[in-house]
Amino acid sequence: MPRVTITLSEERYRALKETAARRRTSIRSLIDESLDLAGIKTREDAAELVERARLRSGLDDDVALTMAVEETRTVRG
Repeated sequence: MPRVTITLSEERYRALKETAARRRTSIRSLIDESLDLAGIKTREDAAELVERARLRSGLDDDVALTMAVEETRTVRG
């Protein structure tokens, strides 16, 4: 698994550590959760999301993909 180095203010790092401790989870898990909430997904996750949407809606691949891209852009702003 790749490692990433980021620079945080002391206050932000302390808040991150405190939140992780309060939730009884790791900083890594908090960051993963935050990325998910921000809509940042792997290609595989995005493809699976499109497939589920297509199957539920009865849309063909192109229409489902277009809708998924539009929704993603709306959410990300």
